[in-house]
Amino acid sequence: MTALPFDDIRALLGKMPGPDEAAIAAAREREAVLTKPAGSLGRLEEISAFLAGWQGSAKPHVDNPLVAVFAANHGVVAQGVSPFPQSVTQAMVANFTSGGAAINQICKSLDISLKVYELALEKPTGDITREPAMDERVCAGTIAFGMEALASEPDLLVLGEMGIGNTTSAAAIYHALYGGAAEDWVGRGTGVDDAGLKRKAEAVRAAVARHKAHLSDPLEVLARLGGREIAAMAGAVLAARLRKTPVMLDGFVVCSAAAVLQALDPSALDHCLAGHVSAERAHREVLKRLGKAPLLDLGMRLGEGSGAAVAVGVVKAAVACHNGMATFAEAGVAGKEG
Repeated sequence: MTALPFDDIRALLGKMPGPDEAAIAAAREREAVLTKPAGSLGRLEEISAFLAGWQGSAKPHVDNPLVAVFAANHGVVAQGVSPFPQSVTQAMVANFTSGGAAINQICKSLDISLKVYELALEKPTGDITREPAMDERVCAGTIAFGMEALASEPDLLVLGEMGIGNTTSAAAIYHALYGGAAEDWVGRGTGVDDAGLKRKAEAVRAAVARHKAHLSDPLEVLARLGGREIAAMAGAVLAARLRKTPVMLDGFVVCSAAAVLQALDPSALDHCLAGHVSAERAHREVLKRLGKAPLLDLGMRLGEGSGAAVAVGVVKAAVACHNGMATFAEAGVAGKEG
């Protein structure tokens, strides 16, 4: 370990590999001779080439996808930013474990593995309007914990989260990174009324003002304004990059972890796809900032990795077409003449 925990995270960012350009070229060569008009599968063709590059194979695969859901509690709930108590986080984790949540049904229908990571639910982070959410040591350790999501070596990592109050922490991260007004980044979350929405904006404004002197460093933004699940997801995204594993991002909260990494290195999310655009108001703007076009727009705002998991079906379809379709030569079909 180096003198400061965040130094180790920065060192890993300097080791990020890029995609295999030869595999991308080979995948595109195959795409060009499949029995269809060139470009007729639209973004499915882009997805196939994307996966090929990160997996290093002209024939990409989605044989072992994993949804990793990180759950944590937030001290900012004390500011009245959610209509639900913190105990709901633990109850929902139990629901995931027993198979009763939406994400369980989506994973079952698409043959995706699911793993839930509890992050000290009994110990909420600090109330960001009054103190840092985490100190550097805790934040760096939580990032490292999130990296363990790659231990089972998935070939596609899908990120999800659960944490009452976490849309407030995510909004504070965006406000710190992107500026604007606090109101630009807050939304209804789990369903706050107008008064609750006003309290969320006030909490975000107060938090960013309190920590302003420390927010030039994206890792300090994460530690001071984020949550354990957000830090862990940042670690998972980074670990996936080091292993050259493609990542599917979910909604508003997941993307706050991604935004921190992008602020540290503009290329940090090159291995990531955006599964969907959330109905949480600011998510569309966040995706523009991240440079990610969502695969789906279904009006979802549940979290849990649910929108990203549904998008895995699109990725599986892309891979099936790319690998399973006959070429013009194999099918005995006349190709396009020059």
